[in-house]
Amino acid sequence: ADLRAEAAAAARTGQPLIVIYSRDDCRFCQTIKREHLGPMAADTQRGKRLMIREIGQDRDTPLIDFQGQPTTHAAFATREKIKLVPVVAFYGPNGRKLAEPIVGARLPDFYQSYLDDAIEQASRKLKQP
Repeated sequence: ADLRAEAAAAARTGQPLIVIYSRDDCRFCQTIKREHLGPMAADTQRGKRLMIREIGQDRDTPLIDFQGQPTTHAAFATREKIKLVPVVAFYGPNGRKLAEPIVGARLPDFYQSYLDDAIEQASRKLKQP
């Protein structure tokens, strides 16, 4: 994955790059991906498809960061100060943070509202210089 290129591509559609930070052993992460992020990524009714990527806090998978530098998933998560997962973060070009990240599973019945609100906030901020 190339976060710099993907954030720029998402911004061209007026959307943030959505990144979920997870671990393989995190059942809450699996639930959020299955019940919320997966369906959102597949939903073409939203107009423009959302770009959602996953960073594995426990993985050494190669990654290009927002500055175009090679790193790994684990190193990038550490640099972003991710301690507990799941975390869903919203980025613009060059790694600009567009909304407060959603940390933890929170209240399951309201999780979709948290996501929708954060995406709307991030999309508005993306349009600001």
